[in-house]
Amino acid sequence: MAHIILAEVTASVSELKRNPMGTVAAGDGFAVAILNRNEPAFYCVPADAYEALMDRLEDLELNALADARLADGQAPQKVSLDDL
Repeated sequence: MAHIILAEVTASVSELKRNPMGTVAAGDGFAVAILNRNEPAFYCVPADAYEALMDRLEDLELNALADARLADGQAPQKVSLDDL
């Protein structure tokens, strides 16, 4: 069965065990797909990339909430950043 690998760099579980930090570094700041028997088992994501991903997800959730409130007919409120 074919599997989609969502990373440009792959490593085996054995390589990860042998040199964890080297495996992460091989991704050059991006995720590394960890393969078990040539199938993706999980992705090893550097902390900076994970934090950026979580920030992006939070932004998407907040935008969806704002869009839902506008769709419900609630009037938008103008706020100055200085007021926050």
